[in-house]
Amino acid sequence: MKVIRLKDGKERSLLRRHPWIFESAIARGGADAGETVRVESHGGEFLAWAAFSPASKIRARAWSFDAAQRIDAAFVAQQVERAVAARARMAIASDGLRLVHGESDGLPGLVVDRYGDTLVAQFLAAGVERWKPVLADALLRVTGCARLYERSDANARTLEGLQPATGWLRGEGPTELALQEHGWRFGLDIATGHKTGFYLDQRDSRESFARHARHLGLQRVLNCYCYTGGFTVAALAGGAGHVTSIDSSGPALERARDNVARNGFDAARAEFLDADVNASLRRFATEGRRFDGIVLDPPKLAPTAAHAERAARAYKDINRLALGLLEPGGVLFTFSCSGGIPPELFHKIVASAGADAGVDGYITGRLGGAADHPMTLAFPEGEYLKGLIVMRKP
Repeated sequence: MKVIRLKDGKERSLLRRHPWIFESAIARGGADAGETVRVESHGGEFLAWAAFSPASKIRARAWSFDAAQRIDAAFVAQQVERAVAARARMAIASDGLRLVHGESDGLPGLVVDRYGDTLVAQFLAAGVERWKPVLADALLRVTGCARLYERSDANARTLEGLQPATGWLRGEGPTELALQEHGWRFGLDIATGHKTGFYLDQRDSRESFARHARHLGLQRVLNCYCYTGGFTVAALAGGAGHVTSIDSSGPALERARDNVARNGFDAARAEFLDADVNASLRRFATEGRRFDGIVLDPPKLAPTAAHAERAARAYKDINRLALGLLEPGGVLFTFSCSGGIPPELFHKIVASAGADAGVDGYITGRLGGAADHPMTLAFPEGEYLKGLIVMRKP
């Protein structure tokens, strides 16, 4: 077994069972991509078994902190079993759910979503890439699913020195699928859609927005960065009179129109704009348009803390514009999915946006990823998605 030795004092995070070991923490040692290494403190004490990644700034990701643990096919299969068993204990109102959430489930770099009897997996780190055949077999065996599609085309894979990989790993079938969520129906394409085909992490927030629309009697709703219309359908299900949805992707908007139709809503209640969100918000302000419900769910603007300053300016600008368009008593659901923007910073950004817009509001709720996208006590970085519910003061 190959060994990596840490610099003096760099063992503290591992003693807290945080799974990441950065390049800058390593004094000496190395291995091939994905190979299991023994991680030792500067003094030679065992700390963890980890998967080595020679191309990544995160140079190793811990599999286990138990010196007696053997990292083999039985171990990775057992990790899959534990992750799937945990989801069975969660009340998930959908047949689309996340089964494996990377480090939070002890499988660093692996994401697996289930859509009915089809699994979609992302192998985003060198360790799980090395165990891919074993993981694929274990996933089908544990879930009883018929097929497994690979969507290893995220930017995170490039940072690991891995080439993109997509296509059927086990079985085959159509990539056009449908899921049910809170009684709503959504179409998706696992081959071309964002992430694994759908934003499952916003499931609970969509249901919350539907409840707010119903309780507040929202009539004019604006859904920014609407993608395939998840919040649009939620608003209409909550009784919203009219929803304007904006995205810069024509195919996503076509899918959003289809999702409105497949849920039986009148097409006249939904307007779709293929446009830039920032420019549209400025135009609405010039035209004097106002909304009593707004959703801001932009793409990832700060993948790491190094991008936080530039992203903060962008987040502040769109929130300032949105708050200016919000009617007194109206509600804003605003989100950041950027790992480089922690919740406390996001709160400060939105507060600063309100100050610049001359708008104050009540924070009536905080939002995060659905239960099947967990963070753990030892790995707070699992909380990548955060949001605020802001009700503008009358």
